[in-house]
This record gives sequence, structure tokens and C-alpha cells, in this order.
Amino acid sequence: MQFLFWIGWTISFVTLKVFFFHRAINARRLPHDRAAIIAGNHVSYLDPPIVGICFRKAVKFLARKTLFRTKFSNWLYPRLNAIPIDQEAPDLTGMKSVIRLLKNGNQVVLFPEGSRAPDGKIQPGAAGVGFIVSKARAPVVPVRIFGAHEALPRGSSFPRFFKRITVVVGEPIEFSDDELSAKGRDAYQHITDRIMEAIAAIELEK
Repeated sequence: MQFLFWIGWTISFVTLKVFFFHRAINARRLPHDRAAIIAGNHVSYLDPPIVGICFRKAVKFLARKTLFRTKFSNWLYPRLNAIPIDQEAPDLTGMKSVIRLLKNGNQVVLFPEGSRAPDGKIQPGAAGVGFIVSKARAPVVPVRIFGAHEALPRGSSFPRFFKRITVVVGEPIEFSDDELSAKGRDAYQHITDRIMEAIAAIELEK
């Protein structure tokens, strides 16, 4: 399983570096040796590998359950460390799997918006992300992806090569004990909103 992951990682690394001039700013803020939630904006199918190649280890990814519909995708995506989450209905099984991974020291990449923004702008995030944060109590590191919408926007079937893609890593978000201990949809949405605000505040450094 890990062998296939690293094949995908290598192909993504070479493709993004050569054809999209991929770079990561403030990558030192990414935790490589402890559990963490890496939360980013979502504008393109390229987003998971864009963030994933910033790590030199096998990180986990949250993915829409609908991506696992075919036999092939149901076989492939788990081998690329993707974890299915049902966005249409409460999915405690999927979220508990993510919480377990975090408590075991893994880094999990997720996109709180759930689906790709059609215009490249940041959209509201889902309360389920706040639930995961409150239960796992893992550090949350916001990242913002620039250029992916121009390279492969939603609705496009072929990438536009030689569009620069940049990942900017923000400062880890500090949540109070009161925020993490609060329960209910409003409390979880508050956590997610803070994450989205942190992502939106990240600027592209020249």
C-alpha cells in the first residue's frame, strides 16, 4: 500500500515542480513529527497533492465518499491514504477514523469547504471539521493554495500548464480549552469558522 502511495507522491512531485513551478512558503511551520490537522482552501483537484508533496512522509487525506463509488476508485484511493467522509449525512464512523489517526500521531490534510470553490474564492467550512478538532485536540495548521484555480479550475478537464502554484503555510491556530470543550453544532461551526478565517487571512508573499 505504501509503495503505491510513494509512486503517486513521486509523480505528483515531479509534475507539480516541472509544470507548475510548485513552491511552499513557510513550510517549516508544517509539523512532521507529531499529530496535526493541515487545513486548506479547496479550489482544484490538484489541491491534495499540492499540499501532500510538502511532506516527506505519508500523510492522510480526507476525501468525499462519492469519489469511492467505483471498484477501481474504492481500491485506489485508500492506497493513496484517502479517508472517505460522507458530506451529505452525518458520518460519525468516518470522523472517528480521522480522530483515531490523529490520536495515533498522524498528519491529516483536509479541506473544510468540502467541495471545490467554483470561482476560486474561499467558501464557508463544514461544522464536522470543528467536531474533529474538538475531539482530537490536535494542532491545526492553516494553509492557503494560490494558483491552483488558474491551473485546473472546477469544470475544467485539462490542466493549464506553467501556471505557478504556491502553498503558503500560516501560523498554527490556538484554540482555548473552552472552545474545544464546548459541544453542539454551533460550537463546532465556531471552530471551523476560525479555521476558515485563518486561511483567508494568509497572503501570498512576494
